[in-house]
Amino acid sequence: MSAFPTSARVVIIGGGVVGVSALYHLAKAGWSDCVLLEKNELTAGSTWHAAGNVPTFSANWSIMNMQRYSADLYRRLAVEVDYPMNYHVTGSVRLGHSAERLDEFRRVVGMGRQQNMDLTILTPEELRRKYPFISTHSLTGALHDPYDGDIDPAQLTQALAKGARQMGARIERHCPATGVRRDGDEWIVATAKGDIRCEFVVNAAGYYAGQVARWFGRDLPMVVMSHQYMLFDNLPEIEAWSKEAGHKLPLLRDVDSSYYLRQEKYGFNLGPYERNCRAHWVTPDDPFPEDFSFQLYPDDLGRLEWHIEDAMARVPLLENAALTNVINGPIPYTPDGNPLIGPMPGVPNAFEACVFTFGICQGGGAGKVLAEWITEGATEWDMWSCDPRRFTGFEDADYAIAKGKEIYANEYAIHFPHHVWPEGRMKKLSPVHDRVAALGAQFGPYNGWERALWYARSDDDTSEEAQRTWRREGPWFEAVRGECAAVRDAAGILDLPGFSRFRLTGTGAADWLSRQMTGKMPSVGRLGLGYFADDAGRVVTEMSVARMAEDEIVLITAAAAELHDYEWLKAQLGDGLSLTNETAEWATQILTGPCARNILQDADAEADLSKGWLTHQWGKIAGRDVWVARVSFAGELGWELHTRADDTAMVWDAVLAAGQPHGLRPFGMFALNSLRIEKGYRTWKGDLSTDYTVLQSGLARFVDWQKPDFRGRDALLAERDRPRPRSFVTLKIRSAERDAPYMSTIWHRDRIVGELTSCGWGHRLNACIGLGMIENDLNIPGVELEVEIFDQRYPATINDENDLWDPKNTRIRA
Repeated sequence: MSAFPTSARVVIIGGGVVGVSALYHLAKAGWSDCVLLEKNELTAGSTWHAAGNVPTFSANWSIMNMQRYSADLYRRLAVEVDYPMNYHVTGSVRLGHSAERLDEFRRVVGMGRQQNMDLTILTPEELRRKYPFISTHSLTGALHDPYDGDIDPAQLTQALAKGARQMGARIERHCPATGVRRDGDEWIVATAKGDIRCEFVVNAAGYYAGQVARWFGRDLPMVVMSHQYMLFDNLPEIEAWSKEAGHKLPLLRDVDSSYYLRQEKYGFNLGPYERNCRAHWVTPDDPFPEDFSFQLYPDDLGRLEWHIEDAMARVPLLENAALTNVINGPIPYTPDGNPLIGPMPGVPNAFEACVFTFGICQGGGAGKVLAEWITEGATEWDMWSCDPRRFTGFEDADYAIAKGKEIYANEYAIHFPHHVWPEGRMKKLSPVHDRVAALGAQFGPYNGWERALWYARSDDDTSEEAQRTWRREGPWFEAVRGECAAVRDAAGILDLPGFSRFRLTGTGAADWLSRQMTGKMPSVGRLGLGYFADDAGRVVTEMSVARMAEDEIVLITAAAAELHDYEWLKAQLGDGLSLTNETAEWATQILTGPCARNILQDADAEADLSKGWLTHQWGKIAGRDVWVARVSFAGELGWELHTRADDTAMVWDAVLAAGQPHGLRPFGMFALNSLRIEKGYRTWKGDLSTDYTVLQSGLARFVDWQKPDFRGRDALLAERDRPRPRSFVTLKIRSAERDAPYMSTIWHRDRIVGELTSCGWGHRLNACIGLGMIENDLNIPGVELEVEIFDQRYPATINDENDLWDPKNTRIRA
């Protein structure tokens, strides 16, 4: 054995499947000078007791990409590294009890088609042929996934470890990391065997990730849940069927009853996700252990009684099987159930690949993504759903516990487009939250900020159950129609807390920012949209850029982008420049509609209201300072009214009172979404993401080709000469009842030609509008296409620019 390594390019802390996969993929990328540290044996944590299911199913595009990649890798890995693995590609059947559930399945079928996966919907009769031991009572159908299966987690991890070692990477077992410190531009990782100096560090410590994160000054938003699964003895009926069929039964998931049932040898493995779930290591009488390697919690089957009985009614043969073992082990959860993969916020050259609830099925893809982050600085797929920067620091322990339990208890729940989960609410409130609530606002969280989604009338159904629908015309529909009509005909006011807001100052600030964004820098007193590209020309983010003085700029961006955009700017900040985050100090109202100017006049606004579109100024309303910006995401005459938190209520009251004679009406985020779609305005991490370039996204007008230098310029110049195969499109879709979900498939005749990134009902146009990407040679106004919505195709026509709302912007410039 060679001497203990004292230096490496990358040190990975944690020897579960994710950490070892990261090591394997780093070595595969040519970075073989990497070391993985494991305090015990490989797989000693969650990997050891994992059930080993390998689904590809996900309602999330990037997670589905990651899981699909994992399954592809696992099918070839044994041969590639010459290590035998028990990987059974059995397929799966996912049971549906309702029409809404079948619609979810149909949506995933369409997403799978885009990723070359042949998923199908089964009738109860077809299901019985796939799974002869099933009782089909109460079922409406099932989703069949031929790529699903199960794998031995330990063998998988050892195979990845062997592959990494073959390529020159190093694994140190029984070598716990004990701390980290920064020395210049390098990290020093302390271990029980000595220090290792390295360029990059990765926290892949599983359910110990929170403890490791504290070495870096990080509090991870996570909680550890206990998950139990039960092993049942062999049954002669299963053995006879398997031998005759030549394969195992497909993995069965009864997602509405919340459990999986898998053939294990010739018996069963039953794993419920129960509502009365339990978080561990969160109370003084249940302290976090120093070492929990290869350990389990005591059995707690009383929590699972209903699920066991339901599974036996679904597969009656299960009643004949003897229970042989119960596995009750720790599984980490983030507040949204997705893992943390990517740069560690605020910490240079440190990354996270941890808090995996489904580490086995995501481990292969996670290693690929993490290796790309480190070696290339960007990932092939937009991975915002897993980016650690999506959590911005308000997520305290109580929040993480409440949300983790909610996610666990609803592991298989349908995520409806207008449904708001109830836990972890009221974390960050607008200064006028109580006033907005008194007007009937129904709220939803945006980076923890409570925003009005819509305003309920006296007879509207505001129950949580009413939100659980795919239909466009939920109880909010008529209220939202009225809100949009008010914005169109009179005026609307939207309370918009949580705009991420940064102030950039210092000599040369404008020149530096100009090199970061693709377009022109606005002059003093003006503002505009700035697009920021990576080196490949892909859209990293969009910000409003307001020039306050020669070298003082205010940058405003999405609530969810607060930490992401701050980190992006800070990482490249020029010498002598200052970037401050002022998000919490300010509040914003959107006043928009043809009567907006009259309302401000009647509110005795001290501002020059004749100033044109894309200008800004300081003014006063009700004696309070207001920064007034002449912009409107709704596509009507309008202003953003930015006030310091303590001044907001006075300004809100004055504007609301002045607006009553003019028909002013409060509106919410549902209406704003409808209004912006009618204008073809994009949203961040929906229409704008690193899945597409600035030019693909139809933003060439925001590229200043005369600038000699800006990030992504070379890539965009090359693309200008040789365009990518798909480009941005707006469609009118003749869909009767439902809007198309994110990443719905676009067809031309019998060929997939693109995908939708946004869709919604435009109340001013009285039409369903979609934004997306299609093949360039079809991107011609008037071309007829079809959009697949829940496995049905609906006619769609490519819009001419004159088909959108106010195409010449005469209303917004009024």
